[in-house]
Amino acid sequence: MLDAICKFDEAEPITFSVFKFQKLSDDDIEKYRQALVCPACAGKAYYRKASKDGKAACFGSRYHQSDCVEFKPSAAKAREELHAIEVNQLVVDSDAMIIDFNRAAKVSKVKTQKKILEEATSIANTAVKAKPDKSVLEGEDTALPFKVSSDLKVTSDVKKNQPEKRVATQGLEKVLHSLLRGSDLASSELWVYTDEKYRWRAKNLFVNFADAEPTENGAPRMYWGTISHTDKERLWLNPAETKDVGIPIEMFSSSLASRFDLQSRRDFEGAGIILFGKCFWNKSKSRKIIQLWSNDINRLFISKADETE
Repeated sequence: MLDAICKFDEAEPITFSVFKFQKLSDDDIEKYRQALVCPACAGKAYYRKASKDGKAACFGSRYHQSDCVEFKPSAAKAREELHAIEVNQLVVDSDAMIIDFNRAAKVSKVKTQKKILEEATSIANTAVKAKPDKSVLEGEDTALPFKVSSDLKVTSDVKKNQPEKRVATQGLEKVLHSLLRGSDLASSELWVYTDEKYRWRAKNLFVNFADAEPTENGAPRMYWGTISHTDKERLWLNPAETKDVGIPIEMFSSSLASRFDLQSRRDFEGAGIILFGKCFWNKSKSRKIIQLWSNDINRLFISKADETE
């Protein structure tokens, strides 16, 4: 995008061209960059600085409406749409979903547009194949008890002679892309297992950064959204959706950069992110902190922004 609307002062929004925005002082850029929206569909937007290897500064959004004039089709976006279709089908066809945190998370090569469209057509016309799992049983419509310690534990409630359930397994990449593309997952009644015994209704588990609130007894959630920027030392992530949340990454910053090919601050800007963590207030109660559960990098996924924006 070449233009974005800044709603830092919602009473007097300002439309910036990317050329004008990049000429602002560093302090003003940091002040305004989390208040940007798409001028066409009002989707939350981000700003990416020019790179040292010649990539131009730009605005972008992970929340464009499909009919937005600023939405530029690409192989990467088509892949995200494919993931959203797959997860939506999973929500319809399955009784539960297990999140597989151990699926290899790495930067993968983007498939061709033709290949992605072929896969999307196939998934749209084929029901998700579900496998039975006797450990998955129906329960109450609320999340499990929020008794949380350093290790996630809960008493098993397995009952005998229950009918087998249709259970799907999914990794964080497709879950994140489906949420960014507006799938029904975050509002669904689907049971989601974060380990063999700990289950949640999807609507109680998945929380966008804009809606993040400290939970009772530090109970974890799956928080997701877009990264606006990092601090200069790359020790904190700042979501684009709100100024009130910070994500500390100092304990695992090196492994994070290596796993997701994040070599510069620009690589973080506009990236989608999902992490299993807990939300709590800082000491002064001026900012909410979302901390990765046990600092386990397997419980986090980052999807870098599309360079075609």
